[in-house]
Amino acid sequence: MKVAPTGIAGVLLVEPQVFTDPRGFFLESFNQREFNAATGTSFTFVQDNHSRSGRGVLRGLHFQSVQPQGKLVRVVRGAVFDVVVDIRLDSPGFGKWIGLELDEHDNSQLWVPPGLAHGFLVLSDSADILYKTTDYYAPELERCVAWDDPDLAIDWPLAGSSPLLSAKDKAGRAFRAADFQT
Repeated sequence: MKVAPTGIAGVLLVEPQVFTDPRGFFLESFNQREFNAATGTSFTFVQDNHSRSGRGVLRGLHFQSVQPQGKLVRVVRGAVFDVVVDIRLDSPGFGKWIGLELDEHDNSQLWVPPGLAHGFLVLSDSADILYKTTDYYAPELERCVAWDDPDLAIDWPLAGSSPLLSAKDKAGRAFRAADFQT
């Protein structure tokens, strides 16, 4: 397993070792001991989620206040533009964002530690995203920052089109007005 830093402290690109031959490939998608050793963390994952979305669907920017979730994100079908925003009030990177493409071909995973907002835009006809979380989903604690907040100025690869949004994501709050209490 290889681990590479990104532009936000603690957010890591995790590349599992992939074994290929004429039959196909094999990879160990998760191993707690190896993950903790490679990332220098001691998190335990408690929930696995699977999301399927069509082209142009944008989900996010989501986070949970009070009970933040760390997420280990991977795309098993399709491609997404994955975005992480640092919302840790005590972080020198507060308000900074990174975006990168994750797809089914490179098998990379993105480690998003607790205390950050996360979202993605589907670039392929459809995409299946699997992610592990370090805490349970608590809808009463879920918050959403507006995906198009001008203070963040995220450069979503929309090619002039409007994303497909849920009602919750349409009602995302401005970054300056969001409740980041953790």
